[in-house]
Amino acid sequence: MNQDVWPQPSSVKLGCGFPSARICACFSLQSGGLLSYAIGNKKNHELPLFRQQWKTFKQGDIFLGDKGFCSYFDIANLAEQGVDSVVTLARRAPVRAASSIKKLGPDDLLIKWKRPVYNTSLSYSRDDWSKLPEELVLRQIKVTVKYPGFRTQRFHIVTTLLDAGQYPAEELAELYFKRWDVELFFRDIKTTMGMDILRCKTPEMIRKEIMMYFIAYNCVRRLMYEAAEEADLEVQVVSFKGSLQALRSWEPHFNQAKISMTERFRLISDLYDAMTNTPIRQRPGRSEPRCRKRRPKNYELLTSPRNVTREIPHRNRYHATNP
Repeated sequence: MNQDVWPQPSSVKLGCGFPSARICACFSLQSGGLLSYAIGNKKNHELPLFRQQWKTFKQGDIFLGDKGFCSYFDIANLAEQGVDSVVTLARRAPVRAASSIKKLGPDDLLIKWKRPVYNTSLSYSRDDWSKLPEELVLRQIKVTVKYPGFRTQRFHIVTTLLDAGQYPAEELAELYFKRWDVELFFRDIKTTMGMDILRCKTPEMIRKEIMMYFIAYNCVRRLMYEAAEEADLEVQVVSFKGSLQALRSWEPHFNQAKISMTERFRLISDLYDAMTNTPIRQRPGRSEPRCRKRRPKNYELLTSPRNVTREIPHRNRYHATNP
């Protein structure tokens, strides 16, 4: 049943893979709290899943996204909601200074985007497309990465934050570098909490399992925020994994049948102290390569169904062969 809703990659042979779901989620960059999410499969692009979450944003919010979210349709619709965007430039060539409206500073241009021609392959209707403005006035900033170890040394960001005095280019560049925190939030959920492999057998129960993980994640984030506030720290320096370990250690004490209110408050205070006693050392610009340090076990890959696969006794020396 799960394979019907979330089919495995086509490159994996039948009977050898697992259903694969795709989740697009919106987080609060300040607190790390999960605000909304949408579930799709490997064939779904992130943009249609993101469009299901537009109502998550309120007037005055800022949407921060990578190059997969650089879309005229989305930037225009969010701007109509009063939501500003900061995204990596993609699918369009950068506008040169000679073609810009105004030069706001070094590598900082005020530019104009014309509405592209409608394409029938798009996921929205022609009526929705015709309601978009004929052009968008945006700001294009060229960012030079000053930290060693990054794959990209230069890239462009586009934003609807047009006031260069209120929003300096350097601050917007630093804001974009914080987008990586979203990847760390997903790591907290998938790796630290163990949501990378789900156990339920039906799509309905899988959705409930995912929701329970997200509820538990937000509960831990709430405790981290309260602990940081009591310790007069920024919540960004409180470790998620350390907080989760402290909560698991203190949980038996909170589950006692009879406990006074005074004792409960004392235990909560001790829990907060344990969560904040070792703040994370901040290392801005630290390279986070997408590489695995631990070497995999030298087992053969399962390339045929279990009932026909025969294990080779000397797996270090020979490649797997199937009868």
